[in-house]
Amino acid sequence: MKNRVIICETCAKNETAPSGVVWAKQLSKAVTDGSLNIDVVTTACLNMCDTPLSFALQGDQKATYLFSGADPQVDTQDMIGLLKLYVEAPDGWIEDAQNAGRLRLCLQGRVPKF
Repeated sequence: MKNRVIICETCAKNETAPSGVVWAKQLSKAVTDGSLNIDVVTTACLNMCDTPLSFALQGDQKATYLFSGADPQVDTQDMIGLLKLYVEAPDGWIEDAQNAGRLRLCLQGRVPKF
């Protein structure tokens, strides 16, 4: 399995339209422009509805991460920083998340590789 970021396509703050699909398209372009080896996909739900927008990081033989509370309006550059950290971590274990900016504060869980 290739590294991937999975963005919830139904997450939305109160009375706003979901923004996951639009953000996924923006990130796909940024990932391609940055030559990052990561797929950007969406899913119907990550069960983090109380704190949208949620996303996960996943990779073969890598730790899996779950985030919520992302804001596509301000977090795109931080997401690119986070994705670089994830791609560069052989086992997905990110020791220093400073380059992930505000998103490091949105981490909800990390599952070790298996």
